[in-house]
Formats: sequence, C-alpha cells, structure tokens
Amino acid sequence: MVTENANPIVLVAMGGHAFMQKGEKGTIEEHQRNADKIAGLLMTLVERDYRLIVTHGNGPQVGSLLLKNELTRAELPEMPLDVLVAMTEGSLGYVLQQNLLNHLRQRKIRRYVVTVVTQVLVDERDPAFRQPTKPIGPFLEKEEAERRRDEHGWHIREDSGRGWRRLVASPKPIKVVQRHMIKDACEAGHIVVSCGGGGVPIRILDDGRYGGVEAVIDKDLTSAVLASEVGADLLIILTAVPQVYLDFGKPTQRPIGAVTLEELERLRDEGHFPDGSMGPKIEAVIQFLKAGGRRALITDAQSLPRAIEGRAGSHFVGRI
Repeated sequence: MVTENANPIVLVAMGGHAFMQKGEKGTIEEHQRNADKIAGLLMTLVERDYRLIVTHGNGPQVGSLLLKNELTRAELPEMPLDVLVAMTEGSLGYVLQQNLLNHLRQRKIRRYVVTVVTQVLVDERDPAFRQPTKPIGPFLEKEEAERRRDEHGWHIREDSGRGWRRLVASPKPIKVVQRHMIKDACEAGHIVVSCGGGGVPIRILDDGRYGGVEAVIDKDLTSAVLASEVGADLLIILTAVPQVYLDFGKPTQRPIGAVTLEELERLRDEGHFPDGSMGPKIEAVIQFLKAGGRRALITDAQSLPRAIEGRAGSHFVGRI
C-alpha cells in the first residue's frame, strides 16, 4: 500500500453525466460502462503518482429517485432530498469505486479506493433559501405543480417549455464535515470518492446537533472548498467541452489556453461565463486559487491525459 506523503494531491470533479450519457436510460450496465471509461482515464493521474480525490455530480440519478418518489408516493413514504443525495453518493460511489479497483488490479497497483458519504455545512441564512432557483424532479402540468406549491410550500417554475418543476435552494458550501477523514485516507495512499452531488447539505440546529436540509449544493463549489481544506495542489474540473471558451457559441468563439487568476477574474467580470453553463466552474476555480491553490484545470475526460501534459484544456494559476 502507498504511504508516501510527498506526492501532490489532485482533486478531480466530474459531473453526474459521467455515469450516464445523453440518450441513455440510466441502467446499471450503462453506469458501469461509463464508470469504466472514466476510471481508465483517471489512471493517468494514478500512474503519475498523484494522491487522488474524486468528486462527482448526481443530477440525473437524483432526478430518477425523485420520479420514483412520485410514482410510489401512494404506497411508500417519500424520502427527503438530503436522503436522496446520500443514496446517490453511496450508489455512484460504489460503481466508481469498483471500476477504479478493477483498473488498479489490472495494472497491479496496490492502492485502495474508499467512498465517503459526505456532509457539507451550509448557512440556513444563505439568501438562496429565500429565493430557490435550482429546478429538480419531474416535469409537471401547471395545475399539479400549483397544487403541490399550495400543499407543500414548493417554489415552482416553468422549465424550458417542457413543464413545471420544483425549485430548491442551492446554498454556498461552508465546510466539508469529513474533510479530515478524506485527507487522512488520501495521504495513506487510498483513492477517495467523496462529496457526491455536492455533498449532503446539513445545518446546525438550535441545540447544536446537525440536521439535513432540503437543498442542492453545486458540486464544483463544494469541490473547491474540499480541495482547499485538504491542501490539494491541483483542482481538475471535467466538463463536456475540451476547454473554456470566450464568446462560446458565437462566430467570435475562441479558446482559453492558460491565464492567471487576475486575468480570469477580469474575464468573469466582463460577463464571459454565464451562470447556467461555465459560470459555477469558473467561480470554483477562482475560489480555489484565492484560497491558496496553485493550479486548476478545466477540460473534458477524453482530453485529460493530454491536458495533464499541458497539451490540452484550460489552465489557471494563482497570483504570481
């Protein structure tokens, strides 16, 4: 087992669609196949002796569980959103953990993989709770959505012309409760899968205990917090495009190769990164670099091997 502490820590954040591609139904076979591909690409980092932490999204998977809630609500008790996040942390962690272990065994690398069901502290006074903006769950007819709004206190909104959906808060992550466990396991040589779906959102109750919150935390922002807390040398955010672009989708579109934190903040302030697409990822990078992180990288999974060598992706460095 690896016990050397000199090797740098890298945190890789990937989306829930890494397990489920466009057009797929979300079967376990599809999840396993996709996880096998991403696990193989992550071996690029393992073979370079990085100590590795992996975080992931869970949007499609939580959406499926919410739909199951809807379909069985007359027969079975509904599970709250924080429990659904915990359930997907476990299930997706299992799938990824198994495939990472298989790739390690194929390469005869004696490292192990652990999945941590991770709790993330949020502030119940966060403005996000007063104005929820994150759509979740199935699309509903307007009348049904309004009924549930009146009965359950939901916030609702029409979404993309496909129907009405429930809105939940997306508060900022403050602290990862299991951060010390995650760092200790990583430094002991284990690959750690954690903060699935941004982690389970919790708050501090009046009596000092922890309690779950019906909310969704952005997984890239949580990843930036965790990367800072464990002293990661490199934050990698995997997304659907090989690098970040200015004027994305326009005739003037052009890629970003390598920029400093100051340059990135200037581009952010000029409005190049919309909230609904690249915005949260850029904010995560800025947050990580401002907290003392050295380097960050945004790319897609297929480009990861070349991006690690500086031949692909968008690279960001802290203040020089």
